[in-house]
Amino acid sequence: MPKSPKKNSRFKSDPKAAREASRYDSPIPSREFIIERLDSLGRLINLEEIAKEFKLTSDQDREALRRRMRAMERDAQVIRNRRGDYGLIDRMDLIKGRVIGHADGFGFLVPDDGGDDLFLHAKQMRMLFHGDRALAHVSGIDRRGRREGAIVEVLDRNTQRLVGRVRCSDNGVITLAPDNKRIAHEILIPQESVGGARDGQFVSVEIIEQPSRRSSPVGRVIEVIGDHMAPGMEIDIAIRAHDLPMQWPADVLTQIEPLKDKVTAAAKRQREDVRDLPLVTIDGADSRDFDDAVYCKATPNGWRLMVAIADVSHYVRPGTALDAEAMSRGNSVYFPERVIPMLPEILSNGLCSLNPGVDRLCMVCEMTINREGQVTRSRFFEGLMKSHARLTYAQVAAMLVDKDKKTRDEHEALLPALDELYRLYKAMRKARAKRGAIDFETTETRIVFSQARKIEKIVAVERNDAHKVIEECMIAANVATARFLNRHKLPTLFRVHEGPKPEKLEDLREFLKERGLSLSGGATPEAHDYAKLLKRVIDLPEAHLIQTVLLRSLSRAAYTPDNIGHFGLSHEEYLHFTSPIRRYPDLLVHRAIRFHLRKQALKKQGKNTTPRSLASTGGMRYEHDVMASFGEHCSMTERRADDATRDAVDWLKCEYMMDKVGEVYDGTITSVTSFGLFVELRDIYVEGLVHITALHSDYYHFDPAGHRLNGERTGKIYRLSDPIRVKVMRVDLDERKIDFELEDSVTAKKNDKRPNEKRSKKKRSGSRRRRSRSSKRKKEGET
Repeated sequence: MPKSPKKNSRFKSDPKAAREASRYDSPIPSREFIIERLDSLGRLINLEEIAKEFKLTSDQDREALRRRMRAMERDAQVIRNRRGDYGLIDRMDLIKGRVIGHADGFGFLVPDDGGDDLFLHAKQMRMLFHGDRALAHVSGIDRRGRREGAIVEVLDRNTQRLVGRVRCSDNGVITLAPDNKRIAHEILIPQESVGGARDGQFVSVEIIEQPSRRSSPVGRVIEVIGDHMAPGMEIDIAIRAHDLPMQWPADVLTQIEPLKDKVTAAAKRQREDVRDLPLVTIDGADSRDFDDAVYCKATPNGWRLMVAIADVSHYVRPGTALDAEAMSRGNSVYFPERVIPMLPEILSNGLCSLNPGVDRLCMVCEMTINREGQVTRSRFFEGLMKSHARLTYAQVAAMLVDKDKKTRDEHEALLPALDELYRLYKAMRKARAKRGAIDFETTETRIVFSQARKIEKIVAVERNDAHKVIEECMIAANVATARFLNRHKLPTLFRVHEGPKPEKLEDLREFLKERGLSLSGGATPEAHDYAKLLKRVIDLPEAHLIQTVLLRSLSRAAYTPDNIGHFGLSHEEYLHFTSPIRRYPDLLVHRAIRFHLRKQALKKQGKNTTPRSLASTGGMRYEHDVMASFGEHCSMTERRADDATRDAVDWLKCEYMMDKVGEVYDGTITSVTSFGLFVELRDIYVEGLVHITALHSDYYHFDPAGHRLNGERTGKIYRLSDPIRVKVMRVDLDERKIDFELEDSVTAKKNDKRPNEKRSKKKRSGSRRRRSRSSKRKKEGET
């Protein structure tokens, strides 16, 4: 039991003496007190001198001080030089930050304090991996005006495992070529650490020696993943390369072992029974976990909308092994035809999934909505439901939009509620437009596999009104939940989306000005300003280009306990409530709702409402700093999932294109950079690069505000969203890169063997023919 602070405090002037005394029987000076003393001394001193400063004489105290100084060193509060003297980093003009590597060997140090990045030469990167935290000083300014950095010390090693391909050289040296292209090192693998891996195979290695100035990193094979091009290899690599948790820990398996597929009688007690209401799930045809169901009924003044969400918080309690693993995963990861779930299958596809015809626990958001599509009142309750049907978007669209008689007859009992849901949706869409929410039209794709798991084709996912019906219902429930938790001052994670940054806004305005357009709203435009502009340009030939530029001016959404609103949806309060099976932030939101509901219930019964009593029921109130940590972690796991799925999809697309080298396709420029054009092939949805060196006969200059490359001599312009015709020149599966060249550039190179004069004539006539063909294509509507 900790002693009283007063009795044990030996350092009266220590600002944190009470804290230290409450933690330790024999406290030593706090970190804050040590920093204060070092700062006042104004010089570097060794460990012996620090001990004398604080009159620490016993071996126990000196050992505790040594450990504290090493911990402060690890946390970059102090630094120890070669002579063993300690000094304050903040007084040494040293910069702490995280390292971002580049495939070409150089890198950047991104400062913790948010200042300008430091450029790190390849020589500096020899001792670093991408993601390491390091301490550096400014060593100079390069010819491009960038600050150059020199590494003083590596503070924290980020990379302990890597995935890549084994390379066996003729002289017997074995290395690993990392799959992560931000890591330019080759990892040496000793003969005794190969683990039976063969040349060219993908493996996972454990780093047993980190890189240094004088030596390469060394690794040991811990898993042979498989052969290059094996079916499913792309997902196995992405999982390991991004360190996605895949195996369930033993304590999680022990915890879920008693669970069965049926809800127990005890769990059903003290819940509002809504099993008689025709709640239905509406999802994609290939969905397996159903976490939301809807029901709608007309009222004299509008509608009553009920959104029932799987009650995951009943099964995943705070402080359990299952909760820790769900938090670690952060979200489910959806690969083509494979899912890495946030929760074990007994929950994600079983007890928590709102499968048809079975009893399920749910958290219900019931909303009263007026004729204008605005939520006027809402209430939340813990419910017991039974889904009356598992419907797909295609079925619902057939019933509500196409009025398909056969489909409507098959679901006759559900039609009254579904028809009202569609009427409600139309009112909500009008309210959305009036509110000024931004509607960007983007194309989602789906990969279609053969039985051998090779890509047959890539198709666009059709988005119909049924998708939008569910989207509006979920948005309404999320907003109502955010208002509910805000009103009751419960800490939670908001889903926030900031407006455009000043520099992005400046580039956007310059781009629009060239086209005689403007964005209203001044220095702080709002969503309705974007929506108004989108509506104005919808019929212009450049509509897609303008939408793309507007979209790229916005930030990425994130999770945080600080409510700053959702710019894109034009809501002042917004969070995620509707998918707790696959997102941890939603689970935290459910816990906050449960906390309040249980607290109110106990109050009505005149019982104790302390946090301890509520914790036993599954509710838990988190403090702001804990929520902030959850928000950072969940935003990271979301990015991690996106990066992993993108890697897998890029691999599959490269594999699909490998036998199409030499073929010519129509495409659209999807991105313009200083080094070339990214082009997406029309109707194939595969993207590749036309490198700037492949743009012949001119010097091209990058205009970032205009999103274009401008030809210096010819005046030729390649601009974002322009149609373009390209030839597939190279596919690199390991690099996940596809190289294109312009069709006319390929022709020009073939004719480049002629004498100069004849070549010039040929090029001029070829240009005329190309212009003629281009005009013909325009007349025929091909462009």
